[in-house]
Amino acid sequence: MTFKNNSIAQYEMSNEEAVLLKLLGAEVVIEALKREGVELVFGYPGGAVLTLYDALYKTNFPHILTRHEQGAVHAADGYARATGKVGVCFATSGPGGTNLITGIATAYMDSVPLVAITGQVGVSLIGKDSFQEADMCGITTPITKHNYLVKKAQELPRVLKEAFHIARTGRPGPVVIDISKDVFNSIIEFDYPDSVALRGYRPLFAGEEAAIDAVVTALQQAKKPLLFVGGGVNLSDTAEQLRELTALTGVPVTASLMGLGCVASDAPEHLGMLGMHGTYAANMATVECDLLIALGARFDDRVTSLVKDFAPQAKIVHFDIDPAEVNKNVRCDLRVVGDLRWSLPLFVDKFRQAALPQAYQETIGAWRLQVEAWKEENPLTYNRASEAVMPQELIECVSKLTQGKAVIVTDVGQHQMWTAQYYTFTKPRSLLTSGGLGTMGYGLPAAMGAQLGLPEKPVVLFTGDGSIMMNCQELATTADNGLPLKIIVFNNQVLGMVNQWQRTFYGQRYSHSTTKGATDFVKLAEAMGVTGIRVACREELAPALQQAFELEGPVLVEVLLPAAEDVVPMVPPGGRLDQMILGGLES
Repeated sequence: MTFKNNSIAQYEMSNEEAVLLKLLGAEVVIEALKREGVELVFGYPGGAVLTLYDALYKTNFPHILTRHEQGAVHAADGYARATGKVGVCFATSGPGGTNLITGIATAYMDSVPLVAITGQVGVSLIGKDSFQEADMCGITTPITKHNYLVKKAQELPRVLKEAFHIARTGRPGPVVIDISKDVFNSIIEFDYPDSVALRGYRPLFAGEEAAIDAVVTALQQAKKPLLFVGGGVNLSDTAEQLRELTALTGVPVTASLMGLGCVASDAPEHLGMLGMHGTYAANMATVECDLLIALGARFDDRVTSLVKDFAPQAKIVHFDIDPAEVNKNVRCDLRVVGDLRWSLPLFVDKFRQAALPQAYQETIGAWRLQVEAWKEENPLTYNRASEAVMPQELIECVSKLTQGKAVIVTDVGQHQMWTAQYYTFTKPRSLLTSGGLGTMGYGLPAAMGAQLGLPEKPVVLFTGDGSIMMNCQELATTADNGLPLKIIVFNNQVLGMVNQWQRTFYGQRYSHSTTKGATDFVKLAEAMGVTGIRVACREELAPALQQAFELEGPVLVEVLLPAAEDVVPMVPPGGRLDQMILGGLES
């Protein structure tokens, strides 16, 4: 997208000085977005933001009208994850703002840079239970890096500058700016700050080199070292340095869900995902390693399982930008606090210059043989002789078609875990998924945002018949904007992961986890302007996917799947990582 009008602000020359013309508060917002390099916003208009939308109209600033505010915030999130830029969304006061909450919390849990701008009732009406009033600052305090209520127009330039600075620096995250309707309509002289000075906010970039020296020494002495890669490597764009480190050290690698793609899935040193639905090799390596180096990971409970037995033989090293994460979930022996853009290249350089013990290569070689044996002993597998389409086969087929060049977006549930297990990721920022919050309905709008941010790349959404219904209205947004998304619906007529847990741990009492197949997803897609294709048997799968990827516009492919297929391996609740269920989970 391009701007038809590059600037609202106009200048007059007087006494050899540039004097800014006065601007409405709404125009200040648009000008600030341009100054911050924002390319487009996602949103939905309403009474409290009509002046802001009038400014959009006058300036032709790129804006995507979603069909729900939740769609807008998830789209901004997907845009941010795919591009590394700050995502921006607009909403009106009251229900408009509260409809953003799930998306803001999603971004907060996964450290996604986001600025949400909401309208608020007039200053004189605040706190009086006025029509469409909601306390956005009170509501969002636990799920934002920071938030603002702007009641004076003169504060707006400073607040906007600070908000973008906070969202993108340090550990990224969402910032909410709640702006009174009066502010949008007030006129001020526009003077945008050149810099930000925030008392108490000094995000750390570089830490202590001595801490990295200690890690190099620990790695030299280790016999069974393991690298554990988290989402911080994706967020910091340091996957290239990580790959350099693995090539240099020969150390095997495992990843959290958010860390997938930083090392190619088919690289020999990559063991796959770690945790509840991690691979046998990744989980066993974590149990047996004597040095675990975590890079930009927060040791989520889905990774650690039983914390007291996590990596029981290992000295644990934690690289993280946020000191609050260190020792929060897992006690570590060594810590390196700072931005991975500082610490990871320095770690690589220091290890390269270090004098390695003579036996280092032999020791690492023996360890690699052991993890390879675990790979061969219990590889990921499924029933390849099934007459029905298997979900794992579906993912493998899409993986071959896209050859690792696509941005993959998922919703949440069984299909999300199968994607992590069976799709071959080759690039960083190639998997967009709600990891921390586990938000059903995230996928479709996030895929829209990713496609708008990376128009030259293919974007594929894997979603379930449960998840797609939570924001299916965004099919209309996808069609209206001609976005060439390929939407793969896993239709097993159940809420898959809920159904799996009920089958395994609740005596097959399937309480409200069956969708009964009442929705015709092909008709739903076509009703909103998206081409629909249905796959009912294995023979139809490859031709249907080929057709979908050859068509230029958006396509939804509904694939009928068996209901009782389980995601395995699985570490049961309260179990250790080496207590995996490897086969079917039926009682």
